[in-house]
Amino acid sequence: MRRTTALAAAFLLMLLLTAVSLRFGAVAVPWRHIGETLLGRPNPSSFVVDKVRLPRIATAVLAGFGLAVSGVILQSLLRNPLASPDVVGVSKGAGFAAAAVLFLYPRAPAFALPAAAFAGAFAAFALLLTLSRRLRLGPAALALVGVAVGAVFQAGTQYLIVRHPTDINLALLWLTGSLWGRSWSHVLLLLPWIAALLPLAWSGFAKLNLLQLTDEVAVSLGLRIVRERLWLILLAVALAGIAVAAVGAIGFVGLVAPHMARRIVGSRHQWLIPLAALLGADLMLLGDVLGRVLIVPREVPVGIMSAVIGAPYFVYLLRKAKDAGARGRTGN
Repeated sequence: MRRTTALAAAFLLMLLLTAVSLRFGAVAVPWRHIGETLLGRPNPSSFVVDKVRLPRIATAVLAGFGLAVSGVILQSLLRNPLASPDVVGVSKGAGFAAAAVLFLYPRAPAFALPAAAFAGAFAAFALLLTLSRRLRLGPAALALVGVAVGAVFQAGTQYLIVRHPTDINLALLWLTGSLWGRSWSHVLLLLPWIAALLPLAWSGFAKLNLLQLTDEVAVSLGLRIVRERLWLILLAVALAGIAVAAVGAIGFVGLVAPHMARRIVGSRHQWLIPLAALLGADLMLLGDVLGRVLIVPREVPVGIMSAVIGAPYFVYLLRKAKDAGARGRTGN
């Protein structure tokens, strides 16, 4: 009952944040105009609601789903509570490829940026796989090699920024993570991937549950751990890659949302995956609406706001873990 209630509450919060996001921003839209637009009736606010805020909200929700579920899979596979798409280098690879397009091909068509980001994410995954394969894709190996891969791509991005200082503004906005200017084309980019990959992620909950055990126990239960880890990492990379391709390198959602969900429903992935997805969407929507109303008419990118929201909660988790460890040592 508690788990069902948590899912319902997270879903209702998403609807509430959607309504608030439609209502508030640089221009406040009356509730009546929002209702008329949703019903297909023309009104003075139709363009703002239909062409600006609705696609922005849909993009935030879908990207939040992808980042959060990717974080769940990676934290479970790596057995590392600090794991996120950044840890395996996915976000850094996508960021480097996107920065290369922005700096080296500034006149490239609009679709080139998300395509490059998606390709960069999978390039980072291929490099990770190549370097860690001999280590049997173990959790420690994946984490350490992922950090190294991410550092390489991050260095490449910084090199591009140093070489092209006059073109830095748009690149930094994308690398920070932003929903500014998102349209229905971004929604169409995300929707088929998220609709296909989320059910696949949820269908693997039993394997993720088994992978929380030691490798010896998982093998004795008939699980082919190397093959399953490879498949699940590929799934996590695809989810993170398509999200980063649409909204930029937003880091904290994939880190904090799984933690929040795990504290509420525990580590059973049949509950953890859907709740983390909803909480990821909630964090994206909350960060976006706060970023649009804090310093009107300017806008704080959602990547910055999600870090501002998520960082205090994460520090709280770390303090709780430290206090629990201290009590355990005292008890012994």
